[in-house]
Amino acid sequence: MNDTQTPGTDERTPASPAAPTQIADPGPLGLAAFALTTFVLSVFNAGLIKDGALEAVVLPLALWYGGIAQVLAGMWEFRKNNTFGAVAFTSYGSFWLSFAAYVQFVAPKLPAAHAHQATGLFLLAWAIFTLYMTIVATRINGVLLAVFSVLSLTFVLLAAGALGQSTGVSHAGGWAGLLTAVLAWYGSFAGVANATWKDKSLPTWPLAG
Repeated sequence: MNDTQTPGTDERTPASPAAPTQIADPGPLGLAAFALTTFVLSVFNAGLIKDGALEAVVLPLALWYGGIAQVLAGMWEFRKNNTFGAVAFTSYGSFWLSFAAYVQFVAPKLPAAHAHQATGLFLLAWAIFTLYMTIVATRINGVLLAVFSVLSLTFVLLAAGALGQSTGVSHAGGWAGLLTAVLAWYGSFAGVANATWKDKSLPTWPLAG
């Protein structure tokens, strides 16, 4: 035993593990990024702004906020051991990144007569993913269940509108997207407010686990 060692202790005794570092809830960030980007795109999908050239405003949002911010939120959800949040935010962040890449680099090179099929397939695949995430959301809370239910409808309508080349159905999908954005914004607002005010004054309606 050296001169500085406390009597009765063993040099080989491992140090106690450090307490885990707590991080802020990334959910409100992910929901806010999803809501804002969905809202802007849905304004065009619903036909509220008819000049298609202005739709380019969606791309920077899809890249930086809807895309990168959501992926980061998903990574922090992994850190918090929240599998649902990690899968949801990482996936929808990747949706926005892939959407931006599709619109900017892929769609302009597709044959005009068949481009709607590629767009419809892209949206249909996301509808399938969203439908099974909706099933999982039935055991989380009412806000997320509402978000995913209406988002499922949004993707189904947009996919059907693209595949069927129906402007009316696509516009209906745009209106469903606007409702999805409002619901997601509420979920984000509730998460920020409840964490900041240190109470549960804004309900999210937890469902039986």
